Amino acid sequence: MFDYLIVGAGFAGSVLAERLANGSDKKILICDKRLHIAGNAYDFYNDEGILIHKYGPHIFHTNSAEVFDYLSNFTEWRSYEHRVLASVDGMLVPMPINLDTINKLYGLNLTAFEVEKFFESLAEKRDQIRTSEDVVVSKVGRELYEKFFKNYTRKQWGLDPSELDASVTARVPTRTNRDDRYFTDSLQAMPKHGYTRMFEKMLDNPNIKIMLNCDYRAIINQISFKEMIYTGPVDAFFDYRYGKLPYRSLEFKHESHDTERFQSAPVVNYPNEQAYTRITEFKYLTGQEHKKTSVVYEFPKAEGDPYYPIPRKENADIYAKYKVLAEARSDVHFVGRLATYKYYNMDQIVAQALMTYGKIVGMKRKEATIKTKPLEKSLVTTTILNNVSVASSKSASQTS
Repeated sequence: MFDYLIVGAGFAGSVLAERLANGSDKKILICDKRLHIAGNAYDFYNDEGILIHKYGPHIFHTNSAEVFDYLSNFTEWRSYEHRVLASVDGMLVPMPINLDTINKLYGLNLTAFEVEKFFESLAEKRDQIRTSEDVVVSKVGRELYEKFFKNYTRKQWGLDPSELDASVTARVPTRTNRDDRYFTDSLQAMPKHGYTRMFEKMLDNPNIKIMLNCDYRAIINQISFKEMIYTGPVDAFFDYRYGKLPYRSLEFKHESHDTERFQSAPVVNYPNEQAYTRITEFKYLTGQEHKKTSVVYEFPKAEGDPYYPIPRKENADIYAKYKVLAEARSDVHFVGRLATYKYYNMDQIVAQALMTYGKIVGMKRKEATIKTKPLEKSLVTTTILNNVSVASSKSASQTS
């Protein structure tokens, strides 16, 4: 008899498995469709021996010391501040738009005070900010909107920015200084030995059993458990009773090159000319030294694994119906991006999982994060029930 069946071995499922096992001595079975743990954060060493992120770049950043301290039980950190360039008008310029972006793009030499007036001169007044187009045009005007945002958003979401909720472009700031960091969170770092190694340590407990390459529906009538934690798509859980919730998916094209550096920044965005949205070079993120390098191209698409909930009012209305069904299931806890149909950063998912654990055991979130001393083992001892071993994949633990 398991206390909990957890569907999904990404951040939400793994944090809850760790807390319930280590914090409450519960017996856990994790079931995941994929052949590996760590969800979309999964990283591994490719055939060239370069550590790459299988599902595109995952950059950890947070303002929550609580979340950072909790994850520090399972990893050391490498300090890393993310930077992005955008390919616009034949130039590579800083993104988000800042003082240097404007000066380079227009051949100017503005100061921080002057660029603020420059933005004001371009901005188009909006009485109400309803859409992603409204957000950008009201701040920097139509020309910069079309150079940096319009086509990128169309590629990423398959919709014009005028059809998307304001939250999409509101995530990207506009700066009047020279700060070229993509994020400004107080805590920015990458797991020193990769995400997969961090997950392995998180799940290293004899109370945690893992089944990979496993659809939970195939085993749900064959095992005994008291409650479920579900991190998959909420519409699928309820057999699409109110129809499918729309998501955007991604196709990844990985390449290795016989050169130490492929591009001049960790990520280069391509808003306009190309079918892909961006190229990421992993060695910037990981700090790995290697005579070769590996990159990934991202091609957004409509079908495939669900990555991004599409933020539109009609979709939120559909989710609201599923939320009512979810709240009526006292035996199932719905946690994470897919289960709550909301785009979360990694730290937000960890915080949500810790909060859920706190509710389960009757603790405040801060109390729920308390952990015993960090684990020192280098490989998972958790039982893998279906002969698909975590350690058998080319994870970071093999070569770091």
